[in-house]
Amino acid sequence: MTLLLKVLGAVLCSFAVSSEVIPQADFNAQGMAGKWYLVGFATNAEWFVNRKASMKMGTTMITPTADGDLDISYASLNSDGSCWRMNNLAKKAEMPGKFTYSSWGNQNDMRVVEVKYDQYALTHTVKTKAGDNAVVNKLYGRGADLGADLLEKFRQFSLENGILPENIALLPKNGECSAA
Repeated sequence: MTLLLKVLGAVLCSFAVSSEVIPQADFNAQGMAGKWYLVGFATNAEWFVNRKASMKMGTTMITPTADGDLDISYASLNSDGSCWRMNNLAKKAEMPGKFTYSSWGNQNDMRVVEVKYDQYALTHTVKTKAGDNAVVNKLYGRGADLGADLLEKFRQFSLENGILPENIALLPKNGECSAA
């Protein structure tokens, strides 16, 4: 019962904070172009809690479109040598740095909260499915290694958004998938 109350409290806290998360003021979609490594992943979503131990670092290719949307292609190498891939077209919203897309039956509201285009990007996504919300924070790096200060910034940001400490994962390095 205590665990349930703790999780419920974190979820409620995340809803209150999520509405206040705003994208980086000078966001530039073209700066996001290219290859990124998914270094950190944080969410209280049940599917993640059940699978986080097996998750590894993957790569994301971001291609800005002429309309200002982001074509996002993710790939992660499985232990059997096959690749798990996912593609999404994140449609720009009126506010620069804010995007929406659908995936796995979820409506996703993604914000690029902080980005240094040659080093890292921090995103915050609120996923909504059947009236239920889940917050997902991701830390991307231009390389597989990021400094301790950025890893701590990601951890603190996730905690501030109601994600439990045990649900903040720094993903172990992994081989890369070949281009699709």
